[in-house]
Amino acid sequence: MNYKSVLSYLLFFTIASSFLLSGCTEKQEKTVQLELCSVPWHFPEGNALSKLSSQKTKATFDVPNDSSSFTIKLQLNLQKTGTAKTLLKIPGVLEVKTFQYDVNAGKHQNYQAFPLADGSVPVLEASLWLHLPVQPEETRSMPVGIPLAILKNPEGKHEVILHFTGPRWTIYVDNELLDNDFPLGYPKWGKETTWEIDPLLVSKAEIFFPGIEPQEITLATPRISPEIQYWTPTGHNNWVGDVATFYYEGRYHLFYLYDRRGHASKFGRGGHYFEHLSTVDFKTWTEHEAATPIEKQWETFGTGTPFVYNGQLCLSYGLHTTRIYSREKTTLPMQQKYLDDHGYEMSINYDTLTAGLPAGSTYSISEDGISNFKKTHLLFHHCENPSIYTDPEGNLKMLANYGSKGTWGSDSLNGGWKCLNKDFPPGNDCTFFFRWGNYDYIIGGFSHLWYKQKEQPDTKYESMEAKGQDFYNGLSVPAITEIANNRFLMAGWIKMQNWGGALAIYELVQLSDGQLGSKWMKEIIPATQKDITLSKEITETASFSTPTQSFMLTFEVHPNQPQKGKCALIFLPKEGKENACEWQIEISKERAQYSNCSIHSERVFQEKTLKEGGDVSTAYNYAIQSGMNIDKPFSVRVIVKQSDKWLGSVVDIEINGRRNMVSYRPVLRIEKLQFDVKEVRIKNVRIASLRN
Repeated sequence: MNYKSVLSYLLFFTIASSFLLSGCTEKQEKTVQLELCSVPWHFPEGNALSKLSSQKTKATFDVPNDSSSFTIKLQLNLQKTGTAKTLLKIPGVLEVKTFQYDVNAGKHQNYQAFPLADGSVPVLEASLWLHLPVQPEETRSMPVGIPLAILKNPEGKHEVILHFTGPRWTIYVDNELLDNDFPLGYPKWGKETTWEIDPLLVSKAEIFFPGIEPQEITLATPRISPEIQYWTPTGHNNWVGDVATFYYEGRYHLFYLYDRRGHASKFGRGGHYFEHLSTVDFKTWTEHEAATPIEKQWETFGTGTPFVYNGQLCLSYGLHTTRIYSREKTTLPMQQKYLDDHGYEMSINYDTLTAGLPAGSTYSISEDGISNFKKTHLLFHHCENPSIYTDPEGNLKMLANYGSKGTWGSDSLNGGWKCLNKDFPPGNDCTFFFRWGNYDYIIGGFSHLWYKQKEQPDTKYESMEAKGQDFYNGLSVPAITEIANNRFLMAGWIKMQNWGGALAIYELVQLSDGQLGSKWMKEIIPATQKDITLSKEITETASFSTPTQSFMLTFEVHPNQPQKGKCALIFLPKEGKENACEWQIEISKERAQYSNCSIHSERVFQEKTLKEGGDVSTAYNYAIQSGMNIDKPFSVRVIVKQSDKWLGSVVDIEINGRRNMVSYRPVLRIEKLQFDVKEVRIKNVRIASLRN
């Protein structure tokens, strides 16, 4: 079953706009398209347990013994109001209301990104009171909702359907799934339950036990997203989380932890699961059904890796059950005891458990080698972020993370895992292995990178981060995959929320000494309109207005003397310098940084690299050093992408085709550029608006 959140009219507007723009520009090569599997939904008619209308606004009904699922259908006549209105109320169970959102309140739902033309942010929200299984005496409200501005007619008539299944709590508006969350616990119904509606805003209400299962509405033409770089799932609060990638039989697979609310779903327990995209040419992408949908209340998943085992495409992942229940209530103590007693890990089919909730490492298998993943329900290790791979010598290995550490090996995926090195890697967030030429690499989540020559033993891994030669470029938890023609891709997410953001993919660059860098991947660079020349040469300071808030800028940097000179590029809003972004590069130190706009006449290089203790994964202010080869004239390419949903802009800079830096700038809408240079000349400054 497909549970995507879809705003079809937004997609149509984006695609139509792209088509109109392309009609007046020069012919370009094929642009990127992502074919979405999301569709509208239909709820069949059923026998309502109770009905309300504008003539009958209050009623009492007997709740059946099985109340584990229910559906409520509402016919609403939404009106603009400056005060909160309760549309439907079931005391102690459920409340549906509209209200004006306080933009200074919590930002998990991202309502503030969707104001009406007058700046107000009216919201429709349904809150369900749940009794938590871990604390039955505690009741917590779980809201799902939408900013009304995402609707085609915010003040018109709409059908709203609320659907509770146990694992999911979902709101549909006009056949579209617009928000959901992943419950813990169940509502506590009275034997006789009273409910009531506001007759001015609700013309009809029906409640059904058990719930009505939605049915997909087949579309003659699939929905299309016209981009993959900087992409987020369609919807007001949907983001890309940790990414895991793999290249198999000519197809690039990209799995990502689907996130709503920046890690705040499931009452802050994460509520993540793996969604799945793939492509064979990097121009046409396909969205598949979820690889690991949440089907039980205890499920919440952590990162893993795709791999091939016994000729089958698999996806390992962790069961993060300890985010919900104490360790003692899971299978982890049993797994740890077995390891201690036998020296290797056990294998458990968790469908056979009589005690303890499943936790640790498991995996799914693709039924067709492309998608259609099915959970095996097999536990094979106690770590909760397993990184499975087959090394170049054909050995099955795993890097253990979250709840364990070290390198492990086994002759079989299903149990028998023995620790090969208990201290390395040191159990970071998400570690991945790859070999490129004469070097082996292990990356480690947000910051770490180790390497060694391939013929050396694993004990010889060295930290490139400690040498100041890391390759991190602003992405969080990047994954590395080799594709055809000895090319390596790095995919991850640009941090925009507490956790989660936009997808980004880059191509890696390898230097002769094994150092890594990154550059834009040519196949997925956003399409542009015809470019224009801003300046042929800049020797001191120059300012320009941008044609749009999303654009590509290119220029060349020519040092007056070898290995000397500085260049600053400032990204400014329409007025003032508040929230402005400043990018600088210092040739003598082979160093570049993002920072807030400097108030000094002399440019200040105060941001830190990873080696110096900086945090590159914030994708905000940070520095990088080395690997740029900028002692002679070099090129710089800049993409600026603005999105209302992001409440800001992404600035992505590629330096000499060897290093790139991406930064998310909250609030900033860039309308002006300023160059400030010293001992260098800037030549051939050109700009072009992005087509999407």
